[in-house]
Amino acid sequence: MVTCMSEIRNISLHECTNSNFVTLKRMKYTQKGVDKAWDLAEVHDSVAILIYHKEKNSFIIVKQFRPPVYLKNSDGYTYELCAGIIDKKLSLKEIAKEEILEECGYDVEVKTIEKISSFFSSVGFAGSVQTLYYAEVNESMKVSEGGGIEVEDIEVVYLHVDEARSFIFDESKAKTPGIMFAFMYFFEKISNDTKD
Repeated sequence: MVTCMSEIRNISLHECTNSNFVTLKRMKYTQKGVDKAWDLAEVHDSVAILIYHKEKNSFIIVKQFRPPVYLKNSDGYTYELCAGIIDKKLSLKEIAKEEILEECGYDVEVKTIEKISSFFSSVGFAGSVQTLYYAEVNESMKVSEGGGIEVEDIEVVYLHVDEARSFIFDESKAKTPGIMFAFMYFFEKISNDTKD
């Protein structure tokens, strides 16, 4: 397991005037004869992958530090699906493959990655689209410890399937809605597969 849990120090907040990831804008519009304005952020769309390790009967998820969450709970570490922004000229499945390799250390063939669905997230301020995929791995596909690239500080976590249902409702663990939806998808898929 990759260890991140680094100490967070020297925190300060500043106005963000130039970013490669977020552009703040004010949208003005008229709705039903009423002039309105809404502040929003233009951000990259993303992919996320529910990774199931067949031999371990576990989901592979990531734990990483998220500064906005830190401002809410003074911890900042969240449990998430392996994910990444869409910022290169590759297919979404190719980006998903890259993220699985970089963050979790498994080399998955693009053709084995299955699309689950896509949905809007952060609808109140960003309205970004996340496309969710499913991939299965085994130990023969492991080529590195993962952990991300450059300054990313990602811990790879194996969550046994039997623990996932209680994990969904464990409010002591900061997590994204996408991970909860993905687990529910998996349980529904398994339930349907056993009926066939």
